[in-house]
Amino acid sequence: MNSGIELMKLRKRLGLTQRKVAEAVGVTDQSVSNWEAGRFEPRLTISQMQALCRILQCSLDELPNFSDD
Repeated sequence: MNSGIELMKLRKRLGLTQRKVAEAVGVTDQSVSNWEAGRFEPRLTISQMQALCRILQCSLDELPNFSDD
């Protein structure tokens, strides 16, 4: 399955908006939208990845692997 779709599933499971995820990670909501649509892959720092894991309540291993698409 597409990594963007997996990211969207994680986000929606928690009832989070793209904007809420974007704010937690320090990117625009358009960036999150682009990731979920598969237009762009995230280019995140370690601290941004940690923030993404915190807001999505998952481990780094549970995050979609965008480089495998």
